[in-house]
Amino acid sequence: MGDVVALTLAVWARSASAPGEGTARLAFGLVLALAAALALNVGFFVQHGATNTMVSLSLRHPVRSARLLVTNRQWMLGYATGWVGWGIYIAALSVAPLSLVQAVAAGGVGVLAALAHQLGTPLGGRERLGAWVAVAGLVLLGVSLTAHVRRAAPAHDSTLLIVILAGTAIAALLAGLMARKARAAVAMGCAAGLFFGVGDLATKGAVSGNGLLFVPLLAGCTALGFVTLQLAFQRGRVLETAGLSVLVNNLIPIGGGLVLFHEALPVGLAGVARLVSFAAVLVGAVLLARPPEAPMDPLGSAPPRARDGSSHSG
Repeated sequence: MGDVVALTLAVWARSASAPGEGTARLAFGLVLALAAALALNVGFFVQHGATNTMVSLSLRHPVRSARLLVTNRQWMLGYATGWVGWGIYIAALSVAPLSLVQAVAAGGVGVLAALAHQLGTPLGGRERLGAWVAVAGLVLLGVSLTAHVRRAAPAHDSTLLIVILAGTAIAALLAGLMARKARAAVAMGCAAGLFFGVGDLATKGAVSGNGLLFVPLLAGCTALGFVTLQLAFQRGRVLETAGLSVLVNNLIPIGGGLVLFHEALPVGLAGVARLVSFAAVLVGAVLLARPPEAPMDPLGSAPPRARDGSSHSG
């Protein structure tokens, strides 16, 4: 279903936008990116709420773990919402530069924070600040739109392939080594973001004419990111799992868009605004993804963490 949604939206997006990369085309792509960010982050939040209350998922028992997920209505709702978001994201990539689409997606972590707060997850001052900084970055990104942006050249196939494979290997190593450590939620959230990030590079390669080779790569990276993120959800709070995943996921495509896909910045103040917007959405994501400090008890040890990532004593 997700592939059908993605391909349909990509075709529609291309037919709905005029040739070239003028302001209207970019704005259309960024509206799609914002819609994708909303859907993906809502999906993450709903999935986290369901997964965090399940008995332990394990790669050693894949059938049992999969059955636990697909028989949970709340989790399936979040999963379906995420697929729709991913389809809209691919449509956005078909009409707008990767770095711009991903910067908008980075601001989506602010949406995740606001949703979590409205539904009962307390936010500290740092997290509220992060949400506002991310939103400010989105505003600056909109200000930076210009009608005179040079069309980006395709990435070199061999370079793109090396980056994707290297990122996948690093993510797998991080997830494997840190799965049983004290900060497993943070490490696995980071690994999931790496998988998703290099998967986004493969997605841009697939829709930009780099070849069908990148289709199975994007599918494999997305699947690995999905599994890693579900395991992370059982080990920590939504902002230190999905939030950190979103942060790492956005760092890679923003940098990859500028370096690998040769995406040009506008000149003058518009270029400055775009660079500041990139920095703002990433700083906002960092503030939101950083886990809160656990309070210390009188003996100097932190209280144990509940399955939902909150601290409790006694």
